[in-house]
Amino acid sequence: MKINQFAIAPTTLADEKAELLGIQFINQSDLQLTPHRLLHRLLQQSFPEVMSTEAADSKIANLLAADQLDALSLTQTSYDIKPLHILNLILQLLGFEAGREFELDAPAKIPSKVNLPKFRHETLTNDDLLHAWYQLLITHTTTGQTFLDQLAGRGYFQRRKSLPKPLFFNGKAQPVFDTTQLIHEVVYVESPQDTDHDGLRDLLKVEITRPVESNQQPVPVLYTASPYNQGTNDEAGDALTHDVNVPLTEKKPTSSTHSDNQPSSEKLPDPRVVNAQTTQADEAFGNTFDYSLNDYFLARGFAVVYAAGIGTKESDGLRTTGDPEETTSTIAVIEWLNGKRTAFTNRTANIAIEASWSNRHVAMTGRSYLGTLATAAATTGVAGLKTIICEAGISSWYDYYRENGLVIAPGGFPGEDADVLAEETFSREQQAGDYSRIKTKWQQQLATIGEEQGRDTGDYNDFWDARNYRKNANNIKADVMIVHGLNDWNVKPRHAEKLWRAISQLPISRKLILHQGPHIYINNFRSLDYTDMVNLWLSHELYDLDNYAEKILPDVLVQDNVSAENWQAYPDWGAPDNQVAHYHLTPSGLSTESASQTSVTFNDHLEQSLFQRYAKDNAQWQRDLVKQSSPLDGHRQIFQAPVQTDELVIDGCPTLHLNVSSDQSVGLISAELVDLGEFKRLNPLPTTLARQAMAVGYHFRKEDLREYELAKKESPYQLISKAHMNLQNRKTLTHVETITPGKVYPISLELQPTHYRLTAGHQLGLIVYATDFGMTVRGNQNITYTLSLANSWLELPRL
Repeated sequence: MKINQFAIAPTTLADEKAELLGIQFINQSDLQLTPHRLLHRLLQQSFPEVMSTEAADSKIANLLAADQLDALSLTQTSYDIKPLHILNLILQLLGFEAGREFELDAPAKIPSKVNLPKFRHETLTNDDLLHAWYQLLITHTTTGQTFLDQLAGRGYFQRRKSLPKPLFFNGKAQPVFDTTQLIHEVVYVESPQDTDHDGLRDLLKVEITRPVESNQQPVPVLYTASPYNQGTNDEAGDALTHDVNVPLTEKKPTSSTHSDNQPSSEKLPDPRVVNAQTTQADEAFGNTFDYSLNDYFLARGFAVVYAAGIGTKESDGLRTTGDPEETTSTIAVIEWLNGKRTAFTNRTANIAIEASWSNRHVAMTGRSYLGTLATAAATTGVAGLKTIICEAGISSWYDYYRENGLVIAPGGFPGEDADVLAEETFSREQQAGDYSRIKTKWQQQLATIGEEQGRDTGDYNDFWDARNYRKNANNIKADVMIVHGLNDWNVKPRHAEKLWRAISQLPISRKLILHQGPHIYINNFRSLDYTDMVNLWLSHELYDLDNYAEKILPDVLVQDNVSAENWQAYPDWGAPDNQVAHYHLTPSGLSTESASQTSVTFNDHLEQSLFQRYAKDNAQWQRDLVKQSSPLDGHRQIFQAPVQTDELVIDGCPTLHLNVSSDQSVGLISAELVDLGEFKRLNPLPTTLARQAMAVGYHFRKEDLREYELAKKESPYQLISKAHMNLQNRKTLTHVETITPGKVYPISLELQPTHYRLTAGHQLGLIVYATDFGMTVRGNQNITYTLSLANSWLELPRL
């Protein structure tokens, strides 16, 4: 077991004593006790669920300080207290089992990676004991939280009512706010837009959960903009999903696929007339969408706000899938939280209500569409937005639904597009009365999205340019934390890498965490103190705590793809000055030495039954694509490098240079980079180690404990990266050219960015093909492609 902690703030002994006093773990009189009595006191405090000395002593006696010496006996004898005794006690309190996970006669040799105190004396003093217990409190247990967080879940802070609020320990906010008295209220923010063209500014439903203490003192806000918050229209979305079994069609040549025309602005309706002011909301809510990371911060003095935005149930407007109108509705909530916009207690009475409980410091959180809108909001430079934690967020919608002139599906969702997502999230449809009034306008809006998204061409046009947040990245003033999966084929790694590069020169703090998962959250991993990292970050950003979070947290943190529970810090990802390895494409494989003067071909047409099989089972197609001998022989080209004799770390965007021709006037090229060889690799999804093992607060919510583990069985390959291109867009994204059948064209295809460790014994493989059954259109066209290998090579950025 490796428990990696990156959010531990460095301290002096004086700091540790002051902080232990600050959370009432000790008092001033304890400092005068003998070491044995102080140890007894520290052990008692480690069992907050008991109410008497006798009950505490019973639990203390169940801990072994050494073989044949329990902890209670140690506190009652004159034996010297040794480092061995304290390390044994700490490991047991952290959840490790003596005799199975560590040995009582050598606790420091525990094979698990864990933060243990270091001692300068063989006979421990009071200072040594206080240092040891401070380190214990900030160390992660086997159930994925710090020991202090675990104590909090067992009632530690509940029994100490006089503590200051907020309260910080080791630079992180502590759960001293009362989650049994949370306030749940709804307001309707008036946004400066009229997307449903009814002559009134759009009202946006906002759901707020905040500590009752915020009535006396303002608190910062975690804001999650989630279009899914008010429900989704899954059946309607499925019905609108596009057929992907269609041919690739020839596009009209053009020097530019978008016009740079600015949309005409419409006159904005006047704001509503405020009839009265109040401090009391008149609407509450019951169970709703939540995110356990947000829940974790409710007890730590943060309010949590969710808003679904325009075109969702009990809000006004129409869905637009990521355009500037959606950004406007997203930041309208921030502006209200910052005291610069009006909200009402309901939709009709025009009674205004302020966010008087907000300290006007806002962070945005969330994954996927939620993280996407956080990025969109940040690119406006809106006041009050101090930081975003963007998890698997889209930074340009073109890169989500398109790629290099091709229609591309997000992994797992063939046929989805901007119009489908708009329909799925248009939850106004779920209220019959409201929908009847807006139905005609919505159908017109949906048709407009369907037409402007250009599914027939795959071009980067004005529609997609309006949904490219990266072009406004220079406006970002908020600090940025990006979290992304290196195996996320839904929101692909390019979104994170391009945003990371776009903000690299801005005067902001930025952090990047890359994990080995697909499209998932990582706040309940055992091997990483992710929640602590976010706590350190948000305590700094939203409470202005000078805890050096920007210096303590690694700039780039990467989960290893070879070994379980291994996270490594780096100064950058895909740095421009990385070394580049060159591989020539030859008939015998990838070569670092000599180029080939020959050509190879493959054909994209499959026998109909095989085509239908792959169309229904994309996973089988992927397996067959990589196999040395498979039904796809002749329908792809595989180039293998020699087996690795040393380690190769790919870091950044691989680039494939090809000389290619098509025997038709249309064509597409796809490529995959794979790790070949029978090896035990990480499972594709994390394992649930324990259900409801992580307490979010005292008698509050719990979270499952998860971790990535090595598979018990070997697998033949691991996908590293992939890419696709329409050959008509071979020069630049916005330039469409004709294809002359049989003519050879040079192309440069940038693959998805990665950080991948290829160890000795593994073999790098490159697969070049056309139709990608999981992502591209599938026309099953009889097209033969020829690769001229003389000027075809692969570039790998490497550490």
